[in-house]
This record gives sequence, structure tokens and C-alpha cells, in this order.
Amino acid sequence: MQEAGPLAGVRIVEIDAIGPVPFAAMLLADLGADVVRVVQPGTSASAIVPALYRGRRELVLDFRHPASLTDLRTLIDRADGVIDGMPTPSSTALGLGPDACRARNPRLVYGRASMWGQTGPLAERPGSDINVLALTGALHAIGTDDQPAVPLTLLGDHAGCGLFLALGMVSAILGAQATGAGRVVDAAAMDGVGTLMALTQSLFASGRWLDRREANLVDGGAPFYRCYRCADERHVAVGAIDPSAFAELCAVLGLEASRIPQFDRATWPQMGREFSRRFASRTRDEWVARFPDGAACVTPVLSLAEAGRHPHALARRPLAAGPNAGPVAPQFSPRAPSLGLAQATDITEMLGRWFD
Repeated sequence: MQEAGPLAGVRIVEIDAIGPVPFAAMLLADLGADVVRVVQPGTSASAIVPALYRGRRELVLDFRHPASLTDLRTLIDRADGVIDGMPTPSSTALGLGPDACRARNPRLVYGRASMWGQTGPLAERPGSDINVLALTGALHAIGTDDQPAVPLTLLGDHAGCGLFLALGMVSAILGAQATGAGRVVDAAAMDGVGTLMALTQSLFASGRWLDRREANLVDGGAPFYRCYRCADERHVAVGAIDPSAFAELCAVLGLEASRIPQFDRATWPQMGREFSRRFASRTRDEWVARFPDGAACVTPVLSLAEAGRHPHALARRPLAAGPNAGPVAPQFSPRAPSLGLAQATDITEMLGRWFD
């Protein structure tokens, strides 16, 4: 018998949107919440990226029909939380905004996901993940000396907004259970990425971080914390910050660590050139074989296909089963009971569940 997750009994309505909304809903469903994802006809993406839409039911409602909106409002009246990624004017015009929903259900937690937040001069402006990274300093700090690098949508959409939205929802729902009063959770990627940049900004403010790329300890500036191209055009990642790891790295590369001042920035250019030359002499997997115990913090840079087959990845999240799961279904974190992928339902079944 499957153990109930820590959020068992919590009811969430996810009004379908792109970006952080499905990611936050996935996290809540992974932790056991009963999440129903409301989509309009012809808009479902669950078959394309099933892992992102796992663990919740899918309810198709056509917002052009008043009866569908009435059904949705009835569902929201029984929910603990709503996650909405629609522009404010759209949700308000449909009668689905936070004021209207919370007037009917005072204990409701209404989560709003956006790039810029609900207030401020950019609140009404469209924007993407990369734009948020650009305005928070994160994009400036990531990449090579001559150009910023785009870190997928990991920082803005997912970590900066979706993860903070899920945390805010859980916190507010706990508060509502204690007080009976819900609230609006304004999750803005701008705020979340700013929070994620707290360490870097603090180091910069104290004079311990240079305001340029590839010039610092963990931005690729340090030769012992970067990637190196190998003889087969593949790469290894080196994270030998700890002096003991640095000593092991040097030993395997045939260098004397005692004669190399690890943290002297003046030596970094020459150190980097020497490391590059030596790593280029063997293939990636040959180097991995020379660092078998992990003491030097050297790992292969795996492709997407390779990453899914790595022994540790398989031990933590086995290959997915089922025709719609894809080659690998990423395991959720923190760990909770395994949940299935999205499944179709109808409003009668959904209301029956929530009105028991």
C-alpha cells in the first residue's frame, strides 16, 4: 500500500500556464497534495513533457462558456490553494482573480506566478526567464569572459519562481490551517533570483567578488573550479576547492601541489593553461578512470542521454515505466511517495471527490 505524502488532504487547483506554474504544481503533487490541473481545450502539454505534469488530474474546461467558469469557481471554493499564471486583467475579467475567489473562500491561498511580480514599474510588462536574469545581475555573472551564458530556465522559471511559489503556498496553507485566513502569494522570478543571488551580492558588497565573469572562485575564474576539454572533445568538471582535493588533483595531473599557490589569483592564468594542456592529453573517460575515488572532485560532463544512465542517477531515480513516461522520469526532491502521471478526469468526478 502506497504511503500518503506529507501534503495528503491538501487540495490545489492549478490553472494551466507555462513556466513556473506547472513546476510548482509538480512539486506540490510530489509531496502528496491533490492537485487538479485545469486546461482549456487543445492546450494540454502533458503528453510532450509528462514528467513535468505528473501526479495530478487534468480537467478540461472551456473558459468561453459560463457553465465551465461556474464549475471552476465551485471547485476553487473547496480548495486550499490556487496557482494562477494568467495576466491579472485576464483572471479578473473571468472572475477568477484573488479578490473574487477569496471572497467566496476566505481560507484560500491564492498563488500568483510571474516574472516581475504584481507591483512595480515592470509589473505589466511581458518578460522571459533570460530578461529576469539580466536585470538581477545573475546573467552578467555567468559565462565566459567575453559573453554571458544562458543557464536554461533553471534559475528564473524553476528555482527563482516555481520553487519559491511552492514554498510560499505550503507556508501560507499552514498559516490558513492555523488561523482560518488565507492570503495571496506573489511569487516573482525577479524576487526569487534576487534571493538566490544573496551570497554573490554579499561577497561583491564586501569586496570579495570581482564584478566580471571568469574572475572569481566559483565562476570559472579559478583553474581548479571549471571545465576542461579532453582529447575526445568531451569535458570533465573540476571542483577541487578544498586544499586536499586540490592536492589530489595535482598529484594525478603529475604536478606538485606544494609548489603551486592555489588561491593566489596571479598564478591562475598559468595554472589554467597547464591544467588545460594536461587534460587535453587524454580522453574524458580515461581521466575519469584516473580519478576513481572522487577525492579530487573530478567528474565527467555527461550528455543528457548519458546522465539518465549514470549508476548513481539510476539508484536515485530508476528508469521510468509506462508508454508515456519517456526514457527517464526525474525523481522528485525532497523524497516522498512515488506518484503517477497526469490522468484525465471530468468535473463530476472531481467535485465528487472534493465534496465527500
